[in-house]
Amino acid sequence: MKKRQLTALSMAAVMTAVSLAGCGGSEPAATEAPAAGGNTATEAPAADGGAASGEKVKLTVSVWDNSSSPQFQCIADAFMEKNPDVDVELLDTQADEYNNKVTVMLAGGDTDPDVIMVKDADTQAGMQQKNQLLDLTDYIAKDGIDLSLYNGAAEQLQIDGKQYTLPFRRDWYMLFYNKDLFDAAGVEYPSDDMTWDEFEALAKQMTSGEGSAKVYGSHNHTWMAMVANWAIQDGKNTLLAEDYSFLKPYYEQALRMQDEGVVQSYANLKTGSIHYISVFEQQQCAMIPMGSWFVATLLQDKKDGKFDFNWGVTKIPHPEGVAAGSTVGSVTPIAINAKTDVPDVAWEFVKFATSEEGAEILADNSVFPAISSDAVIDKLASIEGYPEDGKSALEVKNFVFDRPLDAKMPSVRKVIEEEHDLIMIGEEDIDTGIANMNQRAKEAMEE
Repeated sequence: MKKRQLTALSMAAVMTAVSLAGCGGSEPAATEAPAAGGNTATEAPAADGGAASGEKVKLTVSVWDNSSSPQFQCIADAFMEKNPDVDVELLDTQADEYNNKVTVMLAGGDTDPDVIMVKDADTQAGMQQKNQLLDLTDYIAKDGIDLSLYNGAAEQLQIDGKQYTLPFRRDWYMLFYNKDLFDAAGVEYPSDDMTWDEFEALAKQMTSGEGSAKVYGSHNHTWMAMVANWAIQDGKNTLLAEDYSFLKPYYEQALRMQDEGVVQSYANLKTGSIHYISVFEQQQCAMIPMGSWFVATLLQDKKDGKFDFNWGVTKIPHPEGVAAGSTVGSVTPIAINAKTDVPDVAWEFVKFATSEEGAEILADNSVFPAISSDAVIDKLASIEGYPEDGKSALEVKNFVFDRPLDAKMPSVRKVIEEEHDLIMIGEEDIDTGIANMNQRAKEAMEE
């Protein structure tokens, strides 16, 4: 166990201006006293022993790719500015090694890390089953945290009615498009209320040219999510199922668009390791369904001169009968190590990072937070280079997780991805692929 002297958290009632080294964005405004039920950082109870020794509390937080991920350092800096008695240390790991590293640290029973950034939300279930996560339910009740601020994401993180994590960052699918290509074709930009059938018709209309000069109406990246996500968009189905026949209409559409040359061949994309960024930025497609993380890529790449056309973004298309603004995505939750020796301090960090105040700091740094308040949406929409007419893409009506929180989900996901590949390259027909999913997923769930 690391040696620490617990001290009181000096939580100011009014936040001083934050000057964040290495973090862009404006200075956060002063914070008023929180309303009842609000999720705003509040004054923390003094820990036993007070601050007589003058030694800071050391709080460790596990993160990945910190040098290229501003959200972690900015939140840590802002928290330390508010809490000068706390020293936050980020335990950084490369993204592709992160989950294994956290697994090893928690299996050892150490107090580090105190706070865990959960990279893949579905891994939360396995950690909870091993009793590695602190139950936050009583903390949330005591401080009156309003879970409705997360638009349903917090409830979807619950396990057996208890909250072991809170949402920090959230990403969801949007529809990106090339304004210049639409202008040249004399076609109206994609609507923010468009069904998948209407999207397919628009993609056909925007397909033109031949050979290397061809412009595809849209682009389907090789992820299984680019078919499966639209099948679960209504919130009625999940990828942990007994029968995957609900995927069939979406595979039919994906293969139809591929066969008609409206999108590039899946097999060619796979064998050529072609990335969706290059396809869009080289103007090989007019539209692309992609996650909100693509916003930061486009902003930076245009600033760096990698492309010079005008782009737009709007709400993702939706199934017939589903409300516009309904989307699919994932969250980056925050958890507390069940073995931490400073649980109250760790909770104050989690509460701050997932508060409206923390959300505005993320938005100032072009990061999409889990909370979508009017202030956060305004900040995101005002990012330099963000399309002036793209605000509707930031307004989410309904949000469902791309995969459920279940310890069996990683194994089931692998099965679905393998069958997805075979369907998309034509090695299996849709019915055979779905039948195999049903059988293999059942076996994976029973292991």
